[in-house]
Amino acid sequence: MMNRAIEVEAISKKYELGRQKSGSLGETLRHTFKRDKIKDDTEFWALKDISFQVNEGEAVGIIGRNGAGKSTLLKILSRITYPTSGNIKLFGRVSSLLEVGTGFHPELSGRENIYLNGTILGMRRSEVKAKFEEIVEFSGVSKFIDTPIKHYSSGMKVRLAFAVAAHLEPEILIIDEVLAVGDFDFQKKCLGKMQQVAGEGRTVLFVSHNMEAVQKLTSSCVYLVEGRLNCMSDTKSVIGRYLQRSESGLNSTYYNRVGSSDIYMKEIKVARGFAGVEHSWGNELTVEFDIVINRETKGACLSFQIVNAENVNVGYYWLYASDYDFGAREGEIKIKCVIPEAKLFEGKYWITTWLSDRSGLRLIENLDRICSFDFHINNIVHDEYPWAPSDATYLDKANWVFEGSSPITIKMPRLRQ
Repeated sequence: MMNRAIEVEAISKKYELGRQKSGSLGETLRHTFKRDKIKDDTEFWALKDISFQVNEGEAVGIIGRNGAGKSTLLKILSRITYPTSGNIKLFGRVSSLLEVGTGFHPELSGRENIYLNGTILGMRRSEVKAKFEEIVEFSGVSKFIDTPIKHYSSGMKVRLAFAVAAHLEPEILIIDEVLAVGDFDFQKKCLGKMQQVAGEGRTVLFVSHNMEAVQKLTSSCVYLVEGRLNCMSDTKSVIGRYLQRSESGLNSTYYNRVGSSDIYMKEIKVARGFAGVEHSWGNELTVEFDIVINRETKGACLSFQIVNAENVNVGYYWLYASDYDFGAREGEIKIKCVIPEAKLFEGKYWITTWLSDRSGLRLIENLDRICSFDFHINNIVHDEYPWAPSDATYLDKANWVFEGSSPITIKMPRLRQ
């Protein structure tokens, strides 16, 4: 039988909106005697009757849209705030990283804050000292370890805070979306460390909007909707349920109800990207077309371009009549274009579509810069190089060959998945 690490029993958290408290005894008494007169619309339930259990050694994701109550739940589990009702039981020492700089004193150096955090977690100075070098090496801030934290960038604070939280050997590690502040190399490093922590029999709770990261790290998921528990099950099925519920917000769609041409686009959709959420380098990109044919038009041609923020066409795809004469019969037809490995650079893109005859001399319909979508490259690593959206429009792997009478040794940037 598995030992419990966390038990959450009917947790609810209520906030009262629009009220300010002075903290004085008189103000407290006035609020106490007026409590029955408070209107319902001043009450906001961030969480309502949440119950679930987590076993030792489990890595559990907590997902949901913004405002679903994820961060409130983590703050209650971290004992930063208390529930309005319900109970929690935590079996073991808890270490959490919820916000940049949480638990750090700005006037103290990085070194002093490491020891301070260890003390807060209940560790002896000798235990912290034994882990100190490992923490500093992982964080990558050794050069600034004796500099006051107030002079650190947000990224440096995150690196040190995560290193402290993960290396001081808590039985329960709680991580919020704060890791998004770090660069991709460090995020990848953090995910590897959390997998190691879980593999050592400790428990991890992980909140993120990055479904790829959630899928890689966790075996089960808690799905919150408007402060209530929608479901808790294996990660794959919970993410599928989350994406199905959020589908309208994840697809980029153009819709036209009143097209009057011989042929016109009724709907165009840039379908959900990798892991159902984001479009990223090297993964499949799908564009779907719903076309209405009001009058038989033989030899029709469909093409579309992918256009970047500078209005440069960076991709061109077409379907000629010789391939498939889709306009030869009246009615409605759905066509899908699947790009197996889209290699666009980081940035925002649009779709421009063309319906014409095969010669291109007769234009039937042109839709310019519709279905905007964002493209990311955070599933690959480029050594020692920070990604910048303005650097390029297309990115691909390449082999470099040098010829000459004498050998050439050179370190070239490389891409790896």
